[in-house]
Amino acid sequence: MILPLARRLAVGLSMALAACSAASAASLRYCDRQAKLSIDQQDALLRFGAVVKAELEASGRPLALVARSGLDLSWFGVRYSHAGISLRASPNGPWSVRQLYYACDEQRPRIFDQGVAGFLLGTDDPAIGYVSLVFLPDEDGAPIERTALAKPQALELLAADYSANAYPFSLRYQNCNQWVMELLGSAWGGLPLSDDGAAAEPPRARAQRWLMDQGYAPAVFDLLAPVAWASAFVPWLHRDDHPAEDVARSVFRVSMPASIEAFVRAQVPGATRVELCHAGRRVVVHRGWEPIAEGCEPGEGDTVMALD
Repeated sequence: MILPLARRLAVGLSMALAACSAASAASLRYCDRQAKLSIDQQDALLRFGAVVKAELEASGRPLALVARSGLDLSWFGVRYSHAGISLRASPNGPWSVRQLYYACDEQRPRIFDQGVAGFLLGTDDPAIGYVSLVFLPDEDGAPIERTALAKPQALELLAADYSANAYPFSLRYQNCNQWVMELLGSAWGGLPLSDDGAAAEPPRARAQRWLMDQGYAPAVFDLLAPVAWASAFVPWLHRDDHPAEDVARSVFRVSMPASIEAFVRAQVPGATRVELCHAGRRVVVHRGWEPIAEGCEPGEGDTVMALD
């Protein structure tokens, strides 16, 4: 059966935005999808993970904002769909990624620490994949590290309900990338306290207000009008947190890795970026804010190595 165009696009959008959904704490994947990896594919991803981890270690920084590709989202113009924070001092092991995932069995979002190799195994296409690492000067990274490692504070920024297309300036829902954004907002914006030491306003509200004041611009998904209606068929898409005028125009404003990186680049002039990709047994390492060419094709100045 061929789905109507609007519903197919809604399903596609849901899959695009649901990259932080997980079936269990052991293996990140979509609730209704599971990539079957051959031994060779697992070996390639593990070796690629070792290259990524070496790049993290060589940075000399205590953390990196990290994003990975998953589904082929080129039809949305999106390469990265899932972001987290890789921490050298992670209690789970050096450079584990602290991130939000959706626990399918519990039907609620959770904060989860996952090693770099496991983070990469969450891809839906083991033949090709991309990873983006953003490094910050120590003075800018230190408050993020403190906030991310302070588990009670990190959990205070976790919403009770998940939505793949969560609106960034609402407390109703949250997706994986929005949790990262709110953690940045909390770390960099500070948390005002009332006289009795209690928060003057909810931590998420404070973080969102600071992000809005700083001009944070989420990604915009401009879709056909029936798609907003068709989202009723997709469990991870919601409309009740989005402004009425956006819903009427079939526009979803959503935190995505690209919008996180654009905000960080504007806020922190000293931030640097390294992008890595693998295709077959080839790895390309690119330094700079311009993306690697599609197909993991190396450009001038890129480093190319074999996964041997």
